[in-house]
Parts: sequence; C-alpha cells; structure tokens
Amino acid sequence: MSQAVGNTALAYARVWHHVDASDRVLGKLAERIALVLMGKHKPIYDPSVDCGDYVIVTNSRQVKVSGRKDEQLLFRKHTMYAGGLKEAPYKDVLDKDPARIIRQAVSGMLPKNKLRDRRLERLKIFPGQHMGKVGANVLKSWDDGTLPPDHDPHRVTTSETLKENWRETYRAAAAAAVSSSSA
Repeated sequence: MSQAVGNTALAYARVWHHVDASDRVLGKLAERIALVLMGKHKPIYDPSVDCGDYVIVTNSRQVKVSGRKDEQLLFRKHTMYAGGLKEAPYKDVLDKDPARIIRQAVSGMLPKNKLRDRRLERLKIFPGQHMGKVGANVLKSWDDGTLPPDHDPHRVTTSETLKENWRETYRAAAAAAVSSSSA
C-alpha cells in the first residue's frame, strides 16, 4: 500500500487567476500578482521551485497610482548606444502600452533570480476587458477566490461575463431566500 503524501502532481497543478485592474492601486496589485506567480499562496511553496499559477490581468489601461505618481513617474529604457537613454512619462506609457506598466511593477516585486523570467511568462495582460482565447482557462476570480457557478472551460469569458454570471446567481439566490421566507 503506497500513498503519496506531500508534493504530488495535483499539488503542482497550475490554476489560471483573473484580475480586473480597473481602479486598483498599481503597487498593491503588483504585490498580489507576484505572490500568485511565485506560488506563495500554496502550502507546497518552496523558494527554489517554480510552483506558481497563471495570472490574467484585464483593464490594465484603468490602473491607478497613488499620490502624484501619475505626474512624477518616468519610465526609462536604454538602446545600449551612446546617448540612447529614452524616457517616457507615466501618462504616455499608459496610453501607448499599459501592459508595460504592470509588467515592470510585477517584475520589481519578484525575486531577482533565474526563475523571474519564467514566472513573468505566466502573466498575461490585456488593456481592455476582452481576454481572447485565454479567458476559457480562468478558474478563479479574485473577487472571492471561488469558481463561478456555471463554469464551462470551453466557453470564452471576459471580466464582464464573469461579473454578469455572479450577478445572476446572487439575484436567483436572493429571490429564493425571499420566496422561502414569505412562505
């Protein structure tokens, strides 16, 4: 009789998490995403093992920053040629490439080791609410961390369809509660 205890294949299975970035503060959002990419939310977490999950971020164009960072933040990159330093203010980068803002913030929150690039590959960022084919993989929404009641992995979902499904479920539950209390 053999029973596998501990680090089984099921424990290392990767789950897809969905995050709606609209009106969320960039630093707190990046910190939470980094924890999920590292796998610190799992009981089998080991710093030397890449056991994190996938994260899909939608509405990245609507992410917020605190204070006056929207006026003060500068994004820099260098072309590696003499005089090749390029600077762009936060508002321009937000209009042109909002995924760069979140990816850079999450990258700064991850440990600086060989696993960093592999973890960042599991981060998918979309400027709007449509997430394409990868939306079919979503299992957990960060509102309360549970599966939707009508979860169908073969149907493409967006953040709006997830919210609508939850609203319909709560309306039905409230209607059932009212009808049972009046009877």
